[in-house]
Amino acid sequence: MKTKLLPLALSLLLLFTWSAALAGPPVTIYLVRHAEKDLTPGLADPPLTPAGEVRAQQLSRLLAKRHPAALFTTDTRRTRATLAPLAQATARTPEVYDAKNPAALVARLSREFGGKTVVVVGHSNTLLPLLSALGVAPLPSEIRDEEYNYVFRVKLRQGQPARLVMSRYGAAPQTASSNKMQ
Repeated sequence: MKTKLLPLALSLLLLFTWSAALAGPPVTIYLVRHAEKDLTPGLADPPLTPAGEVRAQQLSRLLAKRHPAALFTTDTRRTRATLAPLAQATARTPEVYDAKNPAALVARLSREFGGKTVVVVGHSNTLLPLLSALGVAPLPSEIRDEEYNYVFRVKLRQGQPARLVMSRYGAAPQTASSNKMQ
């Protein structure tokens, strides 16, 4: 009986290994919201606060050692400033992506970055649609206005479900009931 099961077990192991190899190496995507922004009323494109600048440095220290192959940001002052220390540390030029078209970014990440790590900076109202486009399920229920310290790590391998690990970095953000923007 044992000798009959051995070929079956070896065949299953070979099939599993072969299918994983066909799927290609995963892309690792770190998604973060921009750091704390200036809440002064009337600012169309607010800069980071001093606390946000500190958080941007913390993000750089956290992710530079992951050796990202690419950095992606929306076209706002706060997302670019959040990514700036990491861009400098890695000598990478951030690329602007269209947060209104998450499927296009996901297609590009899947096509061009297998086996590599990328970092994407967005907003409280754009990260969940991007996580959804990546195939993450179940999704976090929300990213509250005062939450700036989440790091979402997604492992994406073609033909397999996305794997999400959520963590936090830096100091806990200050609660601000007047923070209504992303």
